[in-house]
Amino acid sequence: MSNPRILILGAPGAGKGTQSRRLAEEFGIEHITTGDALRENKGMDISHLDLEYDTPGEYMDAGELVPDEVVNEIVKTALEEANGFVLDGYPRNESQTEYLDSITDLDVVLYLDVDEDELVRRLTGRRVCEDCGATYHVDFNPPEEAGVCDECGGDLYQREDDTEETARERIEVYEENTAPVVEYFRDQGVLEEIDGEQTPDEVWEDVKATVEARAN
Repeated sequence: MSNPRILILGAPGAGKGTQSRRLAEEFGIEHITTGDALRENKGMDISHLDLEYDTPGEYMDAGELVPDEVVNEIVKTALEEANGFVLDGYPRNESQTEYLDSITDLDVVLYLDVDEDELVRRLTGRRVCEDCGATYHVDFNPPEEAGVCDECGGDLYQREDDTEETARERIEVYEENTAPVVEYFRDQGVLEEIDGEQTPDEVWEDVKATVEARAN
């Protein structure tokens, strides 16, 4: 198969990152995330957009939300430079969706469907090493010694983003913003729903088979 163009959608905790990395490795394509693309293009000249700042980094340094127009420019640049890709974390709303549709033809849109309570269980069980940043999960990927990083021996902690209250808020915001995105691609006939509550390996088998069927 030659360089599929894949979009992966799903709520926080659905497993997009895990499956995206496997897709990138399996098919030899780029894994493009909005966060990485922003960090890699902090100094991009966006003065032609006539906005408050002339680079994405200035928004980030000021702690301000990066406008859609800027995110769109960065994603466009990343897609143009990629020979096949799996796009993860974009689009987040209808405006971005319409823009994405205007700049590329997707082979398949994957939607990892996971129940809210399962998402909360996944998010609240995450633990991060305060020294090296390695990530664990109390149920799915526990460290050998509770509270201690296998990699460097650092202490593990639960991020503020991973408390139940915050997790449910993140999921609610995601659903409000992204439900129209899912419907947009469903109406186009390119959306493929994957049961994201299976084991990661079972999800991967469905993801791989779906991409192979749609991208050929």
